[in-house]
Amino acid sequence: MKKLLVLIVTSTLILSGCTKTNESSTGSSRVINPKPRLSLFSTTFDETFETGSKTSYAAADVTLTTGSWNMNDALIGTSTSDVKTGTASARIRNVGTVTMNFNVTSASTVTVDHALYGTDGSSTWQLMASTNNGSSYYQVGSTVTTSSTTLNTVTFTVNVNGNIRFQILKASGGTNRINIDNITINPYSVVTVPDNDNLLLGNPTNAAFTIDSTTNYLMAKPPYYTLSYNSTKGKPNWVSWHLYSGDIGSTDRLNNFRRDSTLPASWYWVNQNSYVGTGFDRGHNCPSADRTLNSDYNSSTFLMSNMMPQAPNNNEQTWSSMESYIRTQITAGMEAFIVMGSYGSGGTGSNGGVTYTIDNGHVAVPSNIWKVVVLISNGNNDLNRIDTSARVITVNTPNINTINSNWKLYRTSVNAIESATGYHLFTNLPSSIATYLKAKVDTQ
Repeated sequence: MKKLLVLIVTSTLILSGCTKTNESSTGSSRVINPKPRLSLFSTTFDETFETGSKTSYAAADVTLTTGSWNMNDALIGTSTSDVKTGTASARIRNVGTVTMNFNVTSASTVTVDHALYGTDGSSTWQLMASTNNGSSYYQVGSTVTTSSTTLNTVTFTVNVNGNIRFQILKASGGTNRINIDNITINPYSVVTVPDNDNLLLGNPTNAAFTIDSTTNYLMAKPPYYTLSYNSTKGKPNWVSWHLYSGDIGSTDRLNNFRRDSTLPASWYWVNQNSYVGTGFDRGHNCPSADRTLNSDYNSSTFLMSNMMPQAPNNNEQTWSSMESYIRTQITAGMEAFIVMGSYGSGGTGSNGGVTYTIDNGHVAVPSNIWKVVVLISNGNNDLNRIDTSARVITVNTPNINTINSNWKLYRTSVNAIESATGYHLFTNLPSSIATYLKAKVDTQ
């Protein structure tokens, strides 16, 4: 039976962040400045391809339950080789398209079911969107590979307030055919989220605060930072934080490295001695120098859940230089939303040779370390102020001790980070803005 229209309930937000006003120079309390963010609400648009008939691949319009669709090099498949829930699904070949001839009034997310037709080989496809009544289209999210003979669901974040229509575009695979079913478009409503929230730009891996989420465990350290912890690797997948002038004070570096006792008791707790003799530094994700307002702020950065095994020259030269540069931008009147992480397997520390794990296998050594920084002028209502003019600095370095100390040599795009990690950044931004910013490579 096809999916029914459902009521979407917005998830609880983990609120952590800073404020630019009413800040004590010595206290750790922060005033929250609420503001709207795009989110889901009410009814859902759901096309199941159960009505209408189109039996040839020739381009033509067909009337379905939701309205008129154009199908080019595509048809409505009802054979036993068509993978579907119910009696029908769309079948696309070559570089065919399935396109809405009408708009919906808004979109937060779009979900699509997809599978291989019969015994055909793999293909790729894209979700395209138009906000000008179909005059032009832009890609939403990443290109999807279809390689399974059973339906799989993929979710795209759109976040558009206003008329929009969508198109499924088969991008590669030649005459191999794919089935598309159950296209669901969730509209949005306005909810309140704190200004300067550490996850203002989104949760890159949809990390969850549940003990079952052993490789993607959401940990909020308000107001300091938020992270996704991987218990099998003994390090964070990513750490996200907001940085402005009120975070920077005169507190000395505490160096009080310690295990994080807020992790589930059944998990291994990496401790302050776990990196000793390994040839790797206890590399901060959220830097100590980004949190010097007072001792509580600085102490928060020395939890081992904020650390990764980092080659000493990588940590103490290349990344230290970049972090110092970002702080000069902050003291010059900017503020930043930052996410940093690591991926891959095997780095080379000061002991030489590639090392894959330390601490008796409890901590994985990454091959690459990355950071994304969005810089905007200091102010309020940040999410609505981030547009295509925002400066985005993205860096991806190999985790080696022979690295060049000039961090600018390792600049790249957010698109490249997403391709390497499988993460999705900027999910709280409107899709058109996110798409533009993700393609940027900083040159300043």
